[in-house]
Amino acid sequence: MILGVAGPYASGKGEVVQFLEERSFCSGSLSDEIRLVLAERGQEETRERMIETGVELRTAEGPGALAERLLTHIEPDRNYVVDSIRHPAEVAALRALGERFRLIWVDADEETRLARMKSRGRNGDPESLEELRRLEGRERESEDPAGQQLNAVHDLADDHLRNDGTLEALYEGLQALLQRNLYFERPAWDEYFMSIAKVVASRSNCVKRKVAAVLTVDRRIISTGYNGTPRGTRNCNEGGCPRCNAFGPGGTDLGECVCSHAEENAITQSAYHGVSVRGSTIYTTLCPCLMCTKMIINAGISEVVYSAAYPMGEVSVDLFREAGIKIRQIGDGSA
Repeated sequence: MILGVAGPYASGKGEVVQFLEERSFCSGSLSDEIRLVLAERGQEETRERMIETGVELRTAEGPGALAERLLTHIEPDRNYVVDSIRHPAEVAALRALGERFRLIWVDADEETRLARMKSRGRNGDPESLEELRRLEGRERESEDPAGQQLNAVHDLADDHLRNDGTLEALYEGLQALLQRNLYFERPAWDEYFMSIAKVVASRSNCVKRKVAAVLTVDRRIISTGYNGTPRGTRNCNEGGCPRCNAFGPGGTDLGECVCSHAEENAITQSAYHGVSVRGSTIYTTLCPCLMCTKMIINAGISEVVYSAAYPMGEVSVDLFREAGIKIRQIGDGSA
């Protein structure tokens, strides 16, 4: 879940962020992106300078610049709370995360917010309702496309939280909001194992193509393999395979290639460690070649799942089907 938090001064955004942090949400702030710039410039942080620098960054990089910068820090395996959202383009950038993102607008009446600001005594906080309205005016609407536009952000909110009462009431509202908007996503098994195979491929030392295979039994990985020269010999990327280093046409002169294929290595690694592959499923980033096809059939593997096609792949597919082995292509075909 990525929960965005927006609202006017002293509405309780900080309390919302703290509540979520205590529940294992990682926090991020668009204002922190501005603070990083000020720190790089050696400039002191003031409210006026924060606003001016934010406008400067939106003008130079686009109105969604602050959110786009923050998105580079977002990891897919964590929940986040993001505050200091002040422009509709920032909301649009965060919406690129899909259903994971929800925008919460936190608000309270002016008198309550002014009393909170007086109580906290921050430098630069307004002392009267007139001053509060004047200060907020430049944040709520702006003719400058790069200026802050809180009113437009308000209109884009998915949920609204009132914070005119006690903290306990705010927390109860937040708890109910979390339960209403719980978002949970898990990859299907095929996607899970193929994504692991693509990571395994990054270990390949072949200069022509990085390929990997993952062998599974009962949704448990028993072996992995990637293409490259045999154990104890010079790596392909170090000149170990003359054919690969000559960049010969794909699917030709395979008998001259020193590199072992990913499927071959996954199967031989199982044999090396005394693990049977009979009845297993092999996930491979590339449709097996004819040599690996024969090895897969004779090893007793029952299913082949691949991502990208390969020259002579039709021959391999036909042979698998003749041998009674299930074969499927999944994904976008990229390996």
